[in-house]
Amino acid sequence: MRSFSLRQICSIAFLFSLLLSSPRFLIAAEGSHKQLTPDQISSGWIQLFDGETLFGWKSTGHNNWHVENGAITADTGPIGALHTTMEFADYEFFCEFQMDKDANSAVFVHSLFNPQDPVKECYEVNLCDNHPKFKTGGIVGLAPPDKFIPGEGGWKSMSLVVKGPLIKVSIDDQEVLKFADKSPTARKSGLLGLQKNAGKVSFRNIRLRPLLSASLLNGNDLTGWHLVSGGKSKFSIKEGELHVENGRGYLESDNQYGDFILQSEIFSNGKHLNSGIFFRAIAGTEQNPADGYEAQVRNQWDGDDRSKPVDFGTGGIYRRIPTRKVVSSDFEWFTMTVAARGPQFSVWVNGYPVTDWIDTRKPDDNPRKGLRTAAGHLSIQGHDPTTDLRFRNFRIAELPVSESPRKSR
Repeated sequence: MRSFSLRQICSIAFLFSLLLSSPRFLIAAEGSHKQLTPDQISSGWIQLFDGETLFGWKSTGHNNWHVENGAITADTGPIGALHTTMEFADYEFFCEFQMDKDANSAVFVHSLFNPQDPVKECYEVNLCDNHPKFKTGGIVGLAPPDKFIPGEGGWKSMSLVVKGPLIKVSIDDQEVLKFADKSPTARKSGLLGLQKNAGKVSFRNIRLRPLLSASLLNGNDLTGWHLVSGGKSKFSIKEGELHVENGRGYLESDNQYGDFILQSEIFSNGKHLNSGIFFRAIAGTEQNPADGYEAQVRNQWDGDDRSKPVDFGTGGIYRRIPTRKVVSSDFEWFTMTVAARGPQFSVWVNGYPVTDWIDTRKPDDNPRKGLRTAAGHLSIQGHDPTTDLRFRNFRIAELPVSESPRKSR
């Protein structure tokens, strides 16, 4: 066995300390925020956390929620929570979490804002290894975990499948609970929340995949849709995709939708082409073909700065709020997710959160003039003679009626 002198040992230790302190090593060691993969994007995953800001979240105001090393963290203050601004119904969820020894935290499912009763106002998936009954992976007040896997001891992962009355919980890819709420007051939708109860807790790589069962394009013809009179656009199905050419013109859904989550893959076959997906729209006429909210499609920005969109940018709500970043590009497929619940609107492009907006205008039947929460038509826009776009995997899920606290069991 080779021996080393004291000088050699000190030199090796010094070089090793330099390696540990280098920025490249620190970034690799932290392994913090990860972007979605192309497969995750095309299959419908969205990021609830962008890795840098609390965009799309709202705090109950009691804790010091902040971003630290690519993670959402809280370590001081009384019991409190951080909630998504958008509600969700059926979905798959994933996050990584890290908590101090003897810490107490949770992930809230189908939650009211700032719930006071974990049984009536949410499902509290617990993160607390020392809880006397509902340890990490259990649902507080309803179901202890079938299998206990400690949440302490470095970064761990949590996966949820939430579908109807069923909630499946996995810790580090091992299923620990399968719970079905068979009560008549089972919650069907709500906010997603992160709780800080005691000790330091951190969350990262927080993502969700809405379970969207209804396809709005059958890939063969335009069944379920109709042309708004007076338009010049050509709408056709080719190789299972909707092609939109020329314009102006609109293809309107037969059905109407109020609160929903919608996803579509879109391809802009031209530079800076303009289109959009209208929703909650009044039935179109030749004089007023598209009176609705519009999720804009336009992959253009000022200079080299994608945070400066042109004409509201892809993912912005046209005439209301621009996208905060043009994520997508022309001549390649991108996925846009649009969610509407009451006056709250959220949009993701390629899974990245770009719009978080509340319509505070006075109510009006016409969304161009004021807040409309009533159901309305969807409409796909052909903007002008240069229009040349494709749409595929156009799918939707309606959100259940907004939840209120359940009655006592």
